[in-house]
Amino acid sequence: EVQLVESGGGLVQPGGSLRLSCAASGFTFSLYAMAWVRQAPGKELEWVSGCLSGGSMPKYADSVKGRFTISRDNAKNTLYLQMNSLKLEDTAVYYCARGYNSGPFPIRGQGTQVTVST
Repeated sequence: EVQLVESGGGLVQPGGSLRLSCAASGFTFSLYAMAWVRQAPGKELEWVSGCLSGGSMPKYADSVKGRFTISRDNAKNTLYLQMNSLKLEDTAVYYCARGYNSGPFPIRGQGTQVTVST
């Protein structure tokens, strides 16, 4: 059974940082491109970032470019998202998903809440 379990979300002030993790199991993680997507209240699912199976060719949505960094540790079957300089508009539930840079990303975890607030 494919499982993706996100962690690391929380409440942070604008300008702060968080590091999200996604533990993968039930499939050969090192063979798949992976992505982060997010969904803000009342909005559609939005692609945030993706990387290829070896971690190469990272891509980012324009809204997070220069602030977020995607990485992975295939030995630990774990995907990461380092989020710096967080903004109010980054508030959303963040999901890791199998895929790269185009949806619909049907295989994803349960999500972790990120709230950026003063």
